[in-house]
Amino acid sequence: MAAMATMVAAGCGGVWCRARQRCARWPGPGSRPFLRAQRAVVCNARGGAVSAGKSGLAPWIPVVGLEIHAQISSNSKLFSGSRVQFAAPPNSLVSFFDASLPGTLPVLNRRCVEAAVMTALALNCRINKKSLFDRKHYFYADLPAGYQITQQRVPIAVNGSLSYSLCIDNKMSQMVTKTVRIKQIQLEQDSGKSLHDDTRSQTFVDLNRAGVGLMELVMEPDMCCGEEAAAAVRELQLILQTLGSSQAVMAEGQLRVDANVSVHHPGEPYGVRTEVKNINSIRFLAKAVDYEIQRQIQELGNGGTILNETRAFDSKLGCTVPMRDKEGKQDYRFMPEPNLPPLILYDAKSLPANMNHQQVINIDWIHERLPDLPSVKREKLVEQYGILPEHSFTLLVWQQDQNCNSSQASEDGLAEFFESVVKQTQMKPKKVIGWILNDLLSYLKQHSLTVKESPVSSFLLADLLNLLEKKEISSTAAKRVLAELWKGEGKTPLETVKEHKLELLQDQKELEQICQAVIDGQENEVMAIKAGNRKVLNKLIGLVQKKTQGRSNPVLVKQLLEKKLSE
Repeated sequence: MAAMATMVAAGCGGVWCRARQRCARWPGPGSRPFLRAQRAVVCNARGGAVSAGKSGLAPWIPVVGLEIHAQISSNSKLFSGSRVQFAAPPNSLVSFFDASLPGTLPVLNRRCVEAAVMTALALNCRINKKSLFDRKHYFYADLPAGYQITQQRVPIAVNGSLSYSLCIDNKMSQMVTKTVRIKQIQLEQDSGKSLHDDTRSQTFVDLNRAGVGLMELVMEPDMCCGEEAAAAVRELQLILQTLGSSQAVMAEGQLRVDANVSVHHPGEPYGVRTEVKNINSIRFLAKAVDYEIQRQIQELGNGGTILNETRAFDSKLGCTVPMRDKEGKQDYRFMPEPNLPPLILYDAKSLPANMNHQQVINIDWIHERLPDLPSVKREKLVEQYGILPEHSFTLLVWQQDQNCNSSQASEDGLAEFFESVVKQTQMKPKKVIGWILNDLLSYLKQHSLTVKESPVSSFLLADLLNLLEKKEISSTAAKRVLAELWKGEGKTPLETVKEHKLELLQDQKELEQICQAVIDGQENEVMAIKAGNRKVLNKLIGLVQKKTQGRSNPVLVKQLLEKKLSE
């Protein structure tokens, strides 16, 4: 057993220590050398070069390409009528075809084709009106047929693009738009799932997922770091959810990412790439790509070589680990799928006059029914309501993050909630957005709730903001009312205001007396204000607000204090 305690780490040349769970030559993710190196992997809006760290050496240029498998949102599988359901009892959703029993034949799911066409149109792809299915042969225990039906020769769509926005220095107010090319989109089957029981040294196979429809989206290597890769996948995820073509819940395996990473010097060919497989989190994707970039730079800088291998990202250790090498290219023995004819699509021009429209897929018909994409939604929010562009991103991205943790990908999100409040209140949208993003969003995050689960509806919040806009309550009192509404006791904002006596103080003489009392008790502050330090006045306003329990109008209080201090 002692002899088995160590093994050579593929691609590193060092010694892999199981006790320490990392390579001895490569600094671990928490070590100072690694943290210093990782800070060098920074996305540059003008280029992707990473400093080599030593003067006189050419910088390294990272290259990142992605392959993304998105599970199509459909009630049944790609080639069978079996139901699709997450976390169903093992092997409870398996048809004879899914189990690859002799004599069974595939029947193409129309919904899956429509979802792929819809996605291709949203990503500016050229759709092939004639695409072909192929068999890709490889042997896994959870692939009962011994092959996967895919589209290797002529996929359903090619040559698209995806535009995404990136924050500069993590500042939402400074954003740059980048574009990654989409090489192709293809339809294919998912495999089953192997469940490993280490205690009994057994592996069980669950075929519920076998045959589920997937869209594989292949992105060209146009990115240079983890931040770019994460931003691109985040935008794609939001597009898929907006279209309804995929729920894209990464926690349920509905969106899985493979990252291809290499580094090279300027003017040189691309370096040997590694593939980090099955990343199921946007945050982990960014970490995995950045780690792999720096690992390769470190390895090449030490005189080593990079192996063309498949790696996995260990989220607990924060690093990639080798799975298998790819030096010996696997022969998948692609061949045309004999049981499926070519997939023929039509547009308005090519659709035969005597053709039954229910039996064909019309590209133009789908195009006309595309919903507004996230980029269009953001533009409309900015133009219609005058909010900042970064606020429009927050509204839509937070909606997406909630959908990622929910099976209801089509539920109304924060943007819809904001628009509903604006329609019901007299307050300007620029003020409403502050209450949505700073106050309501804080409560939702604190209690891990979605917008639909919020005890404060858009009607209640609008009613509250109307009281504030009419100057019936102060902003301090409004926050107290919101806290009470969050308890979900069924009271209206006005009832809450009256119950807790939070109405704005209307008796000006009483307010003047309170202001005078505050001035009399703060001699040092009064002297500082009279000496020219006007900022101290805010402290006096706060003390008046405290004495009135937030029932005074800060603007009026400021006027009264200034008047008395000038006497």
